Amino acid sequence: MLAFVRYLGELALLSSGVIESMVHGRKRLRLVIQQIAEIGFRSQPVVMITGAFTGAVLTTQSLFQFSKFGMETMGGALVSVAMLRELGPVVTGLMLAGRVGASMAAEIGTMKVTEQIDALRVMNVNPIDYLVTPRLLAMLVAIPLLIGESAALGIIASNIVGIEAFGIGEAYWKHHMQTFTDLTDVSFALIKGSIFGMIIIIVSCHQGLRASQGAAGVGRGTTSAMVNSSLFILVTNFFLTLLLNLVFPAGSSIG
Repeated sequence: MLAFVRYLGELALLSSGVIESMVHGRKRLRLVIQQIAEIGFRSQPVVMITGAFTGAVLTTQSLFQFSKFGMETMGGALVSVAMLRELGPVVTGLMLAGRVGASMAAEIGTMKVTEQIDALRVMNVNPIDYLVTPRLLAMLVAIPLLIGESAALGIIASNIVGIEAFGIGEAYWKHHMQTFTDLTDVSFALIKGSIFGMIIIIVSCHQGLRASQGAAGVGRGTTSAMVNSSLFILVTNFFLTLLLNLVFPAGSSIG
C-alpha cells in the first residue's frame, strides 16, 4: 500500500512538472509534430481495424438478443451510443497503451540506462520539457482524431452488418440511430479520450524515467507501462462514466 501511494505521488510530481513545462518551458513544435506522426498517424491502422470489428461484433450480438423482442431496428442506436460513450475511447486508449505507451517507456528507459538523460541535464535541457511535454501535447491532438476514426468505423461496420447482412430496414435503423445519438455522446468521447491520453503519457514516461538495471529494467518498465496504463484507463473509465452521467443526465443535450 505504501509503495502504491508513493507511486501515485511520483505520478503527481511528474504531472506538476509537465504543467510547469507547458506554461514556462520552451515550446518545441518540431518534436510535437514528430510525436503527432508517431502517436496519431502510425496508430491509425490498429485503431481503425479494432473499432470496425468492435462495432461489427457488438451489432451482431445485439441483434441476436433484440430479435427475441422484435427490436432489431434499435441495434444501430445501441452501437452508436456505445461506440461514442464507452467502446471508442476505451478500446482506443487500450490500443495506444499497448502500442504507444510501451514504445515510449522503452525509448525513454533506454535513454535513462545509457545516461542520455543525464547528458541532457548537463546541457541544461530539462528532460521533462524535452521528452514528456511534446508527447503529451501530441497525444492531446491525436487521440480525439483516433477516437473519432474508431467510433466512425464501428458505426459504419454496424450499418453494414445490420442493414446488409441482417436485412434490417435502413430507414428505421438510421432513424433510431439519429434519434438516440447527440452531441452529448461526442462530448463523452472527447473528455474520456483526453484523460486517457494523459494517463498513457504520464504513466509510460514515468516508467521510462525511473528505469534502472540495464536492459532487464527497461523490459520490466515497458511491461509495467502497458499494464498500469491499461488498468488506470479501466478504473478511471468507471468513475468518469458516473461523473459524466451526473453532469449530463439522460435526456439532456449540449447541442
